[in-house]
Amino acid sequence: MKLFRRRPKLPLADRPPLERDERVLAWASAGNGEGDGVVVATNLGLWLPGRGHRIGWHDIVKAVWSGRELIVTPGERIAERDGYLVVADCPAERYLLLDPGDLPHQVRTRVTKSVAYTQHHALPDGAGRIVGRRVPGVDGLTWMVRFDPGTPVDNPDVLAETDRLVAAARAATTPQNL
Repeated sequence: MKLFRRRPKLPLADRPPLERDERVLAWASAGNGEGDGVVVATNLGLWLPGRGHRIGWHDIVKAVWSGRELIVTPGERIAERDGYLVVADCPAERYLLLDPGDLPHQVRTRVTKSVAYTQHHALPDGAGRIVGRRVPGVDGLTWMVRFDPGTPVDNPDVLAETDRLVAAARAATTPQNL
C-alpha cells in the first residue's frame, strides 16, 4: 500500500486551452446528463464541460458539493454602475463526479478565498447582497451587487441606497495611510 497516491495527470485531450500562467490544480471526470466531460480547476477559475471558456472564481456565485454532485451557480453581469457591477444568478449546473479527488476542496477553497467582503442589506422595497471579490490580476477589490428576487432594480431609491452602501463598504475596506 502506498502512503501517497498521486492522481493521474489530466489527459492531454481533456486539457482546456490554458493561459500562459494558468496551471491545473485538480480535475475530475464528470457527467451532467448531456454527455460526459472533465471539470478542471485552475488557479484562475473553473473549466466546465461543454463551455469552451473558464469561469473565474470571482464569477461563481455559489458552489455546492453533495458528496457525489458538484453544483455550480455562475453569475451573469447585467449592469455596470459607478464603482460596481450588478450580477444575477445563472441557472445552476450539475456535474456527477464519481472520482472527485481534490476537486470539491479546491472549488470551495478558491471560491471562498475570492470573497473579501459580503453583507446583505435591506433596500427600499427589497434587499441585496454587496460583495467585494478578489480578481486575479486586478489590484483591489471588484465590487458586485446581487439583488434579491422581486427587488425593483430600476427604482431610483433602490439604486441611490445601493450606491451609498457600496461606497460605505469600499471605504470600510480601504486601508488607511497609504
